[in-house]
Amino acid sequence: MKLYPIETGNLKLDGGAMFGVVPKSLWQKQYPADENNLCNWAMRCLLVVDDNRVVLIDNGIGDKQDEKWLKHYYLNGDFSLESSLNEIGFQLSDITDVILTHMHFDHCGGSVRWNEDNSGYLLTFPNATYWTSKQQYDWATNPNRREGASFLKENILPIQESGRLKLIKREGEHIPNITFKLYNGHTEGQVIPHIRHGNKTVVFMADLLPSVAHIPMPWLMAYDTRPLDTLKDKERFFAEAVKNDYVLFFEHDLYNEACTLQETPKGVRVDKSGKLAELIG
Repeated sequence: MKLYPIETGNLKLDGGAMFGVVPKSLWQKQYPADENNLCNWAMRCLLVVDDNRVVLIDNGIGDKQDEKWLKHYYLNGDFSLESSLNEIGFQLSDITDVILTHMHFDHCGGSVRWNEDNSGYLLTFPNATYWTSKQQYDWATNPNRREGASFLKENILPIQESGRLKLIKREGEHIPNITFKLYNGHTEGQVIPHIRHGNKTVVFMADLLPSVAHIPMPWLMAYDTRPLDTLKDKERFFAEAVKNDYVLFFEHDLYNEACTLQETPKGVRVDKSGKLAELIG
């Protein structure tokens, strides 16, 4: 098995939204903001190459939204999904499976693209099976008012209409060496892939833990629909991660690609951080 971080570009989001009730005087020491209170966040995906499976976990924001919509997110960086794949020798058509942790636009927008004359949509990965949880799909297609703006029908319905969408209802190893575990709180039925890589478990954190700065228990996003459930899920995950020496891979942390955890008198904190390749050996 080989693991490749896939950079798809960065976006800017309000620091208060990303850190909820934590005061700016505290969170800015951990994650800096600009003069408009915006923090820069990665949209980092992961490619898992294992025998004949080429599995992409999440795929960024995509490029089919109009300029007026995109300007709210201040996209930046020298990367794109396709260029990052090409750089390591893969084409869009090589992807066999796409795991969508959830269907917020910055995680699944790259799933679908315009056709040649912009009259309709095509799947970005024409040979792939797309995976997410039934709980998340049902939630995304019948969204609540608070979260509805994060679910764009053009990111979701073309996948379902293609017949290539598989919805899992329960946790399990639905792809060899990748266990799908489900977490709520941020959104319903968020899929957190646990990847067995040799004697290590690499966990794609998605929005269960957006960055190293979110490791302290009360540091939650205002985007979480049920923050008390997020707290429970963090506690449950941390117990497993410390015990089993998981390697955490971050989708949104601009400064830290991956880390391990340790128990301290102040609670769970970072043990080692760095590039994924350094931590898995």
